[in-house]
Amino acid sequence: MLPQAGICTFLLYLSRTSPLDYERPSLHSGWDGNTTSCVMEKLRIGNATLVLKQGDITLEDTDAIVNAANSSLMGGGGVDGAIHRAGGPKILEECKTIRRERGELPTGEAALTTGGNLKAKYVIHAVGPVWHGGAQNEDRLLGNVYRNSLLLATKHRIAAIAFPSISTGIYGFPIERASRVAFKTVSDFLATHNQLKEVRFIVFSENDYAVYAPLFTSNNM
Repeated sequence: MLPQAGICTFLLYLSRTSPLDYERPSLHSGWDGNTTSCVMEKLRIGNATLVLKQGDITLEDTDAIVNAANSSLMGGGGVDGAIHRAGGPKILEECKTIRRERGELPTGEAALTTGGNLKAKYVIHAVGPVWHGGAQNEDRLLGNVYRNSLLLATKHRIAAIAFPSISTGIYGFPIERASRVAFKTVSDFLATHNQLKEVRFIVFSENDYAVYAPLFTSNNM
């Protein structure tokens, strides 16, 4: 297992020259300064940079991070609870305001609050679908989560945003399927919108990282 300081990062650099362009892996220097045998794949889509990283989303320094929220917006377990704990009470205060004005947030929709004490200036709260076997529009709803979060980010002129692996925890969405939905939705969005400069997928475990990593190759597009 890699130490936290030396976790490998896949950086995907996107330029305007080609809608899809991959480069072969190279060695990458870890956060601890030691050179490790990490591959770095480069993927060019529009104007952004896509990143796959194992780590703690509450520590990300993007303009916004996405919270895997529930419809109540009142906090919960997993990523939701971690973000509220790290960000402090200001996030919940603004969530309560949204709740009073809009009621519960429907599945697939997103809302924005302050980042409170987080490094990120904003939190985008998005409600993922509960897995019911795949016959209740779960793929479409999960795609809406990513798309609506990105649309909200562009509306607020956010340049960099980080996503957790939405709905793959207690909501039971199979991560292999969810990762494909996430990757395709984000890739399609970046191909047609040039406001965003960076999008990160932040996964917590090595197992999750191993599921997402193969998507960052040309053979899986």
